[in-house]
Amino acid sequence: MNIPTGKKIYFASDNHLGAPTQEQSRPREKKFVAWLDEIKHDAAAIFLVGDLFDFWFEYKTVVPKGFTRTLGKLAEITDSGIPIYFFVGNHDLWMDGYFEEELNIEVFHKPKEFVFNDKRFFIGHGDGLGPNDKGYKRMKKVFTNPFFQWCFRWLHPDLGVRLAQHLSVKNKLISGDDDAKFLGEEKEWLVHYSKRKLEDKHRDYFVFGHRHLPMEIKLNDNSTYVNLGDWIQYYTYGVFDGEKFELKTY
Repeated sequence: MNIPTGKKIYFASDNHLGAPTQEQSRPREKKFVAWLDEIKHDAAAIFLVGDLFDFWFEYKTVVPKGFTRTLGKLAEITDSGIPIYFFVGNHDLWMDGYFEEELNIEVFHKPKEFVFNDKRFFIGHGDGLGPNDKGYKRMKKVFTNPFFQWCFRWLHPDLGVRLAQHLSVKNKLISGDDDAKFLGEEKEWLVHYSKRKLEDKHRDYFVFGHRHLPMEIKLNDNSTYVNLGDWIQYYTYGVFDGEKFELKTY
């Protein structure tokens, strides 16, 4: 994809809308919608790289209540012809067609490579990648199991959503009560993952979320690992203008 002159590609992740409550997250949601309203004027494409919601589950005829401002703005943007790409995170991995059918947003359940102006981007949420985190990897296998999802659908939405929200918000990082800490390059498992991927093929940028910490780390002279941070504490986002990638704060 060649980016038209004057246009940019935008990236954001980890809004966790709905945490710790709908009321408390609404100011963050309004701020995010204001950002979307600003960038639509020069956006060639927008990438939402997971955990937009603190919990999301699509029943056959029901989706979680709330997020009207966000969903309406996303629909407005795609209706105007600007593509939006969504990568599911560990908190909103139960997407099953609603975004595609209602909002015309393409949804990815695994990392994917894109090429913009001859620059290769490897993009994903980042959960379950790289070494370690074995407990979560086992848990993800359960959560993505069709039988588990079928069982959950039999819970009344009032019960199922409330239970999931309670379990999610118990994590202080997710609710915004704690700071993500830089572990050092040797212990950042997404850095290890990116370096391994470079052994197979060159990529200019590896763009992930999940860590809630804005980071730019050079992997070699021609490749960079980027973590987008979050919209809980940092309000950071990525911008690619066709030549260079930058992390900015809103």
